Amino acid sequence: RWSRGGAMLPLSLLRTATGNPMLVELKNGETFNGTLDSCDNWMNIKLKEVICTSRDGDRFWRLPEVVIRGNNIKYLRIPEEVIDMVPEEDLSMAGKGKGGKGGGKGKGDGKGGKGKGKGKGKGKGKG
Repeated sequence: RWSRGGAMLPLSLLRTATGNPMLVELKNGETFNGTLDSCDNWMNIKLKEVICTSRDGDRFWRLPEVVIRGNNIKYLRIPEEVIDMVPEEDLSMAGKGKGGKGGGKGKGDGKGGKGKGKGKGKGKGKG
């Protein structure tokens, strides 16, 4: 079904889906149908005009707005036309140029020699 040649990151998909209807199922079995209002980097999402269905499917609630913590989400169902609107990501650049470990000069031993400690420098990571 994923016929596009490029890669897609989940947060890009979620951000593109803003303003579109979606179904969210939580790990506890409850489902929420509503319009995606916003999301953040932890996949916390805010839905508007929501219909909540109980885990056993016999109770329903209409809610004006719901905020769902990302770690409670089991899956999301998003309209297929939204998937086609997602910009392609260049995954070869992912993780590069974002500060890294090391790169520091060490603390030194006070005798003019090289440092023995591990640096906590602000060097740029190498991928």
